[in-house]
Amino acid sequence: MSRKCKEAGNNSLKKAEDIIRTTRDAHELRRAQAFLLPYAFGFSLEQVAAIIGKSYATTERLRKEFPVAINNKKTSRKDWGGRRRQNMTFDEEQNLLAPFFDKAKEGGILIVTPIKIAYEEKTGKNVAESTIYRMLARHNWRKLAPDRRHPKSNPALQEEYKKNSPKS
Repeated sequence: MSRKCKEAGNNSLKKAEDIIRTTRDAHELRRAQAFLLPYAFGFSLEQVAAIIGKSYATTERLRKEFPVAINNKKTSRKDWGGRRRQNMTFDEEQNLLAPFFDKAKEGGILIVTPIKIAYEEKTGKNVAESTIYRMLARHNWRKLAPDRRHPKSNPALQEEYKKNSPKS
């Protein structure tokens, strides 16, 4: 049974057939196939995905793109990505982090726990510390000062080595 679609009028189906016959662009060909095959021949989207060699999600996206494309409206892959599961926008995160960054610039230490508490109060959700670390990375935070000494160093042994080491 073929799919029912309001975009699949006779005009759209004819345009899809024309594009399949005449196009030299692979993306345009697959977009027309993704549109035509379910409506004209009753293939499921899984079958169409196997035929055109794309994933199910890409096939669905191509099928939905086709009516827009034939009306000379541009579609681009730039719209595909994004932070769809964000709790706050980038600017909201920046405003949340501003007082912490100011303290860090004055010589204070940036501690994750208070930032995590402020983040959870603002969003009303419990989050893992990794969320805060990813947010800090998004805002180009990095540890500016290196450690002054190795955590496993032993100053007494170092002094003894300096005193007893052979002179060259």
